[in-house]
Amino acid sequence: MLRRKTIIVLVITLMVATMVTAFSILYISQILRLRIANANETATSLTRQLAYAASNAVPDFSSTSIDTNNAAAVRRALADYVQTDVALNNLLQSDPGDWRFIYDVSIVDVNGKALLHTNASMVGKVIPPRRNFEQVVKARFQDQIRLVFSPAEVYDVTYPLELNGAPFGSIRIGVETVFLKSEVQSRMLRSAYISVTLILLSLFLAAGISNLALGPLKKISRNLDSMSAGNAEVLYENGSRRDEYGLVSLKIANLGRQIRDSREIFSALKDNVDQLMSKLQDGLMLFARDSRVVLVSAPVEGFLGRPRAELLGHTVHEVFDQRTPLGAALLEAFERRRPLSPREFEAAAGKRVQVSLDFVQERNSQIGALLIMRDPESVRRIGDEIEMSRRLSASGRLTRGVAHEVKNPINAIVLHLQLLRNKLAKQEPDTRRHMDIIDAEIRRLDRVVQTLIDFTRPRDIHLEEVDLRRLMEDVAQLAAPDAEQHGVTIRRQMPERRLPVKVDIDLMKQALLNVVINGVQAMPEGGFLTISARRENNMMIAEIRDEGKGIPQDMREKIFELYFTTKKDGSGIGLAQTYQILQWHYGTVDFESSEESGTVFHFYLPAAGTPEDDREYATETQTDKAEVDYGG
Repeated sequence: MLRRKTIIVLVITLMVATMVTAFSILYISQILRLRIANANETATSLTRQLAYAASNAVPDFSSTSIDTNNAAAVRRALADYVQTDVALNNLLQSDPGDWRFIYDVSIVDVNGKALLHTNASMVGKVIPPRRNFEQVVKARFQDQIRLVFSPAEVYDVTYPLELNGAPFGSIRIGVETVFLKSEVQSRMLRSAYISVTLILLSLFLAAGISNLALGPLKKISRNLDSMSAGNAEVLYENGSRRDEYGLVSLKIANLGRQIRDSREIFSALKDNVDQLMSKLQDGLMLFARDSRVVLVSAPVEGFLGRPRAELLGHTVHEVFDQRTPLGAALLEAFERRRPLSPREFEAAAGKRVQVSLDFVQERNSQIGALLIMRDPESVRRIGDEIEMSRRLSASGRLTRGVAHEVKNPINAIVLHLQLLRNKLAKQEPDTRRHMDIIDAEIRRLDRVVQTLIDFTRPRDIHLEEVDLRRLMEDVAQLAAPDAEQHGVTIRRQMPERRLPVKVDIDLMKQALLNVVINGVQAMPEGGFLTISARRENNMMIAEIRDEGKGIPQDMREKIFELYFTTKKDGSGIGLAQTYQILQWHYGTVDFESSEESGTVFHFYLPAAGTPEDDREYATETQTDKAEVDYGG
């Protein structure tokens, strides 16, 4: 592709060349027509001079012996006088020498026989007529060029001759085009030299003009580069000039400042949106007016089995396949521009996904669409968690009320029991043993009530950033004595990279320890208890896996309920407390259980750290896990 400077030079040169060529052709045409007209006028004038000279050479035959009544005799006498007149012969012979374009001159009679001729050998012979020179005079310019530059040809300029009052013959002057050709050709060469010189001058002039005209554009281009690099001082210096270049530079500076501000705002918004999108569990796809994908959240990759780079910028027809149920439903919704209510479909690798589609409206026109993709199991799990929270909340309210109502009578009973013991100690010594039993049971009941009060009392959470690996290591150390007693080996599977979370350390240790102790107690014959941690997107996941007999199917829905326990000496508070602590930290806990492989509990906690840490985790592959065994 030609540069703009080259295009300008070529255009200007072409314009000059066209104008020079046009003027050159006009000049040559005028010169050629002028020379042809001059040759015609000169030849015509010479024929008239010869006719006049011939008429003057004829004497008065009435005084001679010639019979004037005999026309033939008169013609013969006229021919003799014409041929013998010295002045006429000299004039006829001088014309070709005086004019280069005259080829020959002749005087012929009515029969075409030459009476006089510049070529003596042609006298007395019949001279055949040649083409009239008027054809050249009246021809168009291109025809004149062709006639002049064709092989040499002689044209006649003829003038009728009358002698003694009667037609006698004609005077013929032959005009040769070769002499016109040489003269016109010299003028054409001179014009060509001038044209080439002018075209070359125009070429250099165009180059200079283009440099002068495009020079400021180079400066503006450099200023734009400076503007892109964030340096606007040079632009403001150039803007101090009051010419067109200074005004343009000033406008570019203002535009650059606006673009820079917009870029900073956009960058901040993009970081915020990316951070927000990375923390979403739902998959979001935002489509523009032309059905092209402009925004994709990270979970979409898992649902569709394709990276975001392959989705952005593509149309809905390029992303979804018409042959699949999901693709057919979405493409039909886009074609009809109708929302799609939440429905479940089979996505990549047989995974189920719940999909809903809504179109974005602005001033009664659709400007885009929002596709939401959810994991149906997660939706159901969230529903179960909400229901569990509701039940725990209701149970907590009831428990608080009952506990406070029971606490006061217990305190009164303990006080009066102490008084009764003092009175009966002297009168009925045997009642001391019964009193001690009553006192122990009342105090145990008091501890149970206090535990209920503690469970339902609002807590002040003291959040600290801590490494989840360190937290789980501390829990393993706390559970080590109990594990050794049951013959259980605690295995750690931790990544090499730090896993930052923001939690109340004491409460989170208690939540993890409750599950670890349950796992140890679930293996009375010993085995391996595996604790591990990893990061998935913006969530930290801790896992505790035992090799026990699993949780019976009919008890799995009640496992996090308050007071539910399968142990003889259990309180039914531990797992409910764990569930509550995870909720306080905006996390969650669930489990998977099997009679063959045991039970694994999953703890989900929001990741702590800066957005830079999140991006670093997103681009870095998961490190190999180090496994360390500690014997029990």
